Amino acid sequence: MGQAAAAGVADKIRALAARQDAIRMVFAAAPSQNEFLDALIKTEGLPWAKITAFHMDEYIGLDPAAPQRFGQFLRARLFDRVPFGRIHYLNPSTERVAQECERYTALFTAAPIDIICMGIGENGHIAFNDPPVADFNDPRIVKVVDLDPVCRQQQVNDGCFASLNEVPKQAITLTVPALAAGKSLFIIVPGKTKSKAVHDTLLGEIGTHCPASILRNHPDAELYLDADSAAALA
Repeated sequence: MGQAAAAGVADKIRALAARQDAIRMVFAAAPSQNEFLDALIKTEGLPWAKITAFHMDEYIGLDPAAPQRFGQFLRARLFDRVPFGRIHYLNPSTERVAQECERYTALFTAAPIDIICMGIGENGHIAFNDPPVADFNDPRIVKVVDLDPVCRQQQVNDGCFASLNEVPKQAITLTVPALAAGKSLFIIVPGKTKSKAVHDTLLGEIGTHCPASILRNHPDAELYLDADSAAALA
């Protein structure tokens, strides 16, 4: 799955690089992306210097050096391993979170986003748009959200935190319209714990009870599954 997704993303990068000087991409930070990221950075000949990179969400309240920070995750897994042209990190603090949303919105909307590489959460979330806060018509590009208990428990299940009490209760996230505005979406979803979310994304009603269901309306979205995450589709 990871190799197939990396091959698809690499093909898209090469096609874009052949006709434009700059490529803008968004990456998700989660263990579900590990195999994909490993395969992507091993792909030879990609024009990394043309790429400006963003990440799609970040916890509020964690120490900047905390390994659970999504910026730190992507730095270790991707950003420090290949020579990107530019990287824009989310840097939230409890004192300046509104200003950070405005800053990142300006960076994000400065030009179209070409590629978004993302996952789907156990509760169907995309980025940190959990069912209680997802808004398919959100007027904002970046916003502060309260994290759903299911989403927070997933962070424990993934081994990112030792207990639920350690998981922050708030985060900054790209909104659903911000993600939907990406020209090409690559959605990488492994694991048994994602099988219901995958089923609801593909076969359920489109609605904020499963935020990922809105991806069915996107004109250029590819979903990559493994046998475990696809189990409920049989």
